[in-house]
Amino acid sequence: MVLNGLNMTHAKLSSLMARGTEFFGCETAILCGAMSWVSERHLVAAISNAGGFGVIACGAMTPELLDAEIVATKALTDKPFGVNLITMHPLLFDLIDVCAKHDVGHVVLAGGLPPKGSIEAIKAKGAKLICFAPALALAKKLVRSGVDALVVEGMEAGGHIGPVATSVLAQEILPEMGSQVPVFVAGGIGRGEAIAAYLEMGAAGVQLGTRFACASESIAHPAFKKAFFRASARDAVASVQIDPRLPVIPVRALKNAGTEAFTAKQREVANLLDSGAVDMMEAQLQIEHYWAGALRKAVIDGDVEGGSLMAGQSVGMVTKEEPVADIIAQLMAQAADALERRVA
Repeated sequence: MVLNGLNMTHAKLSSLMARGTEFFGCETAILCGAMSWVSERHLVAAISNAGGFGVIACGAMTPELLDAEIVATKALTDKPFGVNLITMHPLLFDLIDVCAKHDVGHVVLAGGLPPKGSIEAIKAKGAKLICFAPALALAKKLVRSGVDALVVEGMEAGGHIGPVATSVLAQEILPEMGSQVPVFVAGGIGRGEAIAAYLEMGAAGVQLGTRFACASESIAHPAFKKAFFRASARDAVASVQIDPRLPVIPVRALKNAGTEAFTAKQREVANLLDSGAVDMMEAQLQIEHYWAGALRKAVIDGDVEGGSLMAGQSVGMVTKEEPVADIIAQLMAQAADALERRVA
């Protein structure tokens, strides 16, 4: 009887995830957030091989580097995976061509509204396009523009964040948009109970980043991982914008000397704007390059004081190094248990 009930619970979980798994062509509707320097071939392939959906973080890569990364990822997995592209990348359309060349089935656009022509370019070869929706009005606009799926990411997430909590965004957007396109919820998710709750609210699946950052397959430096293991939720803080003229998207990371260095970098870029040495686009690119460099210091070099330790508030639930397959299995078991308790 217990076994029968357990089978029914897992069947319900699979049913709730069916729209997401069908959209991605994977077994489990859990996709990995694109973390620069972390979401590379090894972690991406491991997540896809474990039944989830891995996403390469292109970040500031050149088209040549992205080309090589896609090839290397395909050598490690024959399962579907996607590529995350930044809208303000100066070579965005060249990067889109690289994705098309390799028949990448899913492209995630992050960092703002898709530039003119980018949606058409991505979908020209049949790829599915996923965009972030930090507000209901933007979600509606993106779907009208032809976006195939949305990620609703709240301020609890690591890296670039918006001002609204995940739970509020989910309540606003899922009832309105969940019937139109697959919607994936992200930000602050560290356990399967939360996954079950968002699925029952109408989500097609979820996106997690912080939970995978310290997986065994992650190439992140041991010092980077240890910083995560020591941290609690309150240690992951959002950066502040010091000049209203410079539209800097806040970044959530573990507080360290690198956090303070970013404040100084904003002042430097603001002074360049004042002098006319750079325009607004170049100013924003300088900020993005700062984060890419600071994150590399921490992830690759292990400089946990001067580098950027981008982490979501779920970091307190990251306590040890585990294989990706174990993390996904644990999340799914927790979600199934939560569903079983609801019907008990």
